[in-house]
Amino acid sequence: MSTDQAPADQEETGPLATFRQFFALERDVLVVSLAMFAFSLGFQMTNRFLPEYMVALGASGFVVGLFGTFGNVISALYPYPGGAISDRVGSRYALTLFGLVSTVGFAVWLVAPTVGTVTVAGVAIEPWLWIFVGLVLAQAWKSFGLGATFAVVKQATDPSRLAAGFASTETFRRTAFLIGPVLAAVLIGLHPAFTVSFRYVLAVAVAFGAVGTLAQHVLYDATGDSVGGGRFEGLARIRTDLREMPDPLRPLLIGDTLVRFANGMVYVFFVLVVTRIFSVGLETTVAVGGFSYAVDLSPQAFFGYLLGVEMVIALVTMIPAAKLAERVGLKPVVALGFLVYGVFPVVLVFGPELLSPLVSVQWALVLVFAFSGLRFAGLPSHKALIVGPADRGAGGRVTGTYYLLRNTIVIPSAAIGGYLWDFVSPEVAFTVAAAIGLVGTGYFLVFGEEFEAYA
Repeated sequence: MSTDQAPADQEETGPLATFRQFFALERDVLVVSLAMFAFSLGFQMTNRFLPEYMVALGASGFVVGLFGTFGNVISALYPYPGGAISDRVGSRYALTLFGLVSTVGFAVWLVAPTVGTVTVAGVAIEPWLWIFVGLVLAQAWKSFGLGATFAVVKQATDPSRLAAGFASTETFRRTAFLIGPVLAAVLIGLHPAFTVSFRYVLAVAVAFGAVGTLAQHVLYDATGDSVGGGRFEGLARIRTDLREMPDPLRPLLIGDTLVRFANGMVYVFFVLVVTRIFSVGLETTVAVGGFSYAVDLSPQAFFGYLLGVEMVIALVTMIPAAKLAERVGLKPVVALGFLVYGVFPVVLVFGPELLSPLVSVQWALVLVFAFSGLRFAGLPSHKALIVGPADRGAGGRVTGTYYLLRNTIVIPSAAIGGYLWDFVSPEVAFTVAAAIGLVGTGYFLVFGEEFEAYA
């Protein structure tokens, strides 16, 4: 191994360094990174618009909430068996399997309207039910390898610069999060009927999934894979990992779980707030190079661009926030992210009306989603605070245990939010969510511990 490698504290960080490091990666890591980009793009093009798609297919607000809770179940349950399958059949075949399954899931969403209502044993199966079926498949690749990603960053980064390390990887990954919704918005604008235009989006997602699956299967070098090992030790291993979780993580886990529970109550309804409550698109004229262009966006397409605004703010703030954490510590930066998570539900529901004397509803929503992007500023520091206290070589297990516990507790959140949305009012649902989020933020501020490398 080369001995002239730059020490960790002199390594470059930032968006440009991220891409330079990306293209210098070993072949297999490069292949997996490209596949991750393809599937992230496909998932982000589709997932945030699915609640609107379901309502258009006849689902109620409560059913949308159940869909969110169903997604929480999958997020909690998939990582452990996904790792076991990978150990059993090898990374190449596991990645191909997960990619193929996800692509089929996108295809199920695509054909759902054409299936129509089917009667089975006297029970009518509505078209929106196929969105649940598709999610079981589509989320296969997305939920793979979470703990491994954390462990790799921990092993390759100096402890005092963990936040910067995660900021670099997040900057690259979330570029797909920016491109996906904006590309979806462009495609949605091609047809006035959302159930038609969104199927254009789904067709492109199927194409991305197919290309990503084929590329990773053909290009991935499986000679270094170990096959048949790594037997899953079952619930006993999970119980052991829970008992051995580092003490500094416990207050972070409690605060984080409350914040994520609050976000989970309303997350699937963000699109419906824009398209159903405010029901606003964007009509304006853009002048470029002496030419004027009329812009006329439907509410659904407008939502895609709002997500783009959100992600632009996220991308430009993550690196500075990570550098700030090296000066002030991880805890204040994480708390800022939690605070934005906590207050955003009420900012979204009530903010545009409060800003109406100053700006139109459309531009108020732009400001609101720009504010939402600040919640991602604390994400790299949050990840560093999770994996930092773990013993070297145990980062993957600690991370997997943390997310398993958090995601399991968060499971019912969307169903509760859906009940309040449908049977009380959207305003009450979002206000209760904000209250829970602020409690979680306050708990972390009072009891949360700083990672000693940043103290």
